[in-house]
Amino acid sequence: MPVRPSSKLVLQPSSKLRNQQSSVEMEAFLTHVCKTRTLLTLILCIWVPIEVMAQTGNAPVSSKRPSSLNIGALFTFNSAIGRSAKPAILAAIEEVNSDSSVLEGTKLNIIFHDTNCSGFLGTVEALQLIENDVVAAIGPQSSGIAHVISHVVNELHVPLLSFGATDPSLSALQYPYFVRTTQSDYFQMYAVADMVEYFGWREVIAIFVDDDCGRNGISVLGDALAKKRSKIAYKAAFSPGAPLSDINDLLVGVNLMESRVYIVHVNPDSGLSIFSVAKDLGMMTSGYVWIATDWLPTNLDSLVPPDPDKMNLLQGVVALRHHSPDTDLKKSFASKWSKLKHEGSLGFNSYALYAYDSIWLAARALDVFSMKEGLYLSLVTQS
Repeated sequence: MPVRPSSKLVLQPSSKLRNQQSSVEMEAFLTHVCKTRTLLTLILCIWVPIEVMAQTGNAPVSSKRPSSLNIGALFTFNSAIGRSAKPAILAAIEEVNSDSSVLEGTKLNIIFHDTNCSGFLGTVEALQLIENDVVAAIGPQSSGIAHVISHVVNELHVPLLSFGATDPSLSALQYPYFVRTTQSDYFQMYAVADMVEYFGWREVIAIFVDDDCGRNGISVLGDALAKKRSKIAYKAAFSPGAPLSDINDLLVGVNLMESRVYIVHVNPDSGLSIFSVAKDLGMMTSGYVWIATDWLPTNLDSLVPPDPDKMNLLQGVVALRHHSPDTDLKKSFASKWSKLKHEGSLGFNSYALYAYDSIWLAARALDVFSMKEGLYLSLVTQS
């Protein structure tokens, strides 16, 4: 069962869709659903009959269930998020395939592809996945790669369920086949603004990675602060993979400014280097305020037990964490985690839960058509 029951939406399109009406009705459905927060299953539910009926009319594609369906997974394996997501995805696939109430005998095959933090490789891997006749793709974790891949899946009509793309600008209105199964940075940026208002700070300095996720997240922060009559005094951006010398120069510059309140919005794999350099510059002492977005708990949650050196480095830093209720399902998942065979990650972060839920969401949505609509799923290829 999924960790987050709220993700298990049941929304079924009419079985009377016609070829000439499909695109219009899909757009209308998407517009309505975006307003009612029922997008997650709709996109997955609607694409199958449209593609099938475009080739066969209203007749069922097949009278027999397929023995298996392929689902792709696109993300960076060797990363804080990827090391937690992969075993979670494998666990979900195993549970779905062993649950007789889901898909009734049809098994899910997972096909992994490593994007290696590259938009180009992500696009290539996405195209390779499509060659394997996948009915849905899970990932990517990077918002930048999600922007690129979303164009591909839109053209190929394959749903993309991203458990890690938090860029607020990623929208199902722009990318109809993009489904966000994590939280948008919109929410945590407004939480940061609330914190700034509570302590009465009027100016902050934003330190972020100069990519889609970083720029768009900080843009939302600026809007949120403006509503609290505060502002970003300076935006300190550095390029992805920047060397320590660049980070050192950046921090030396912001240290000369009046504001001592720093908002750090970076990625989990390189963010700690900022605090290491800041400590060498004497910027981790009294008189400085450091607020980190959810990237920091994501990094720390992947380490069990916690690294004493890292914890000492981070003394005084305030960080935001994605909230997930302590439900029985979550506790059950946590108890199973220690039994999973995985490398490089001893703990799981919130993105493991999102990846786990993404598989269940795809399975439930596929199940809707095989059970409710009387349509037997089949891998239909265009010729």
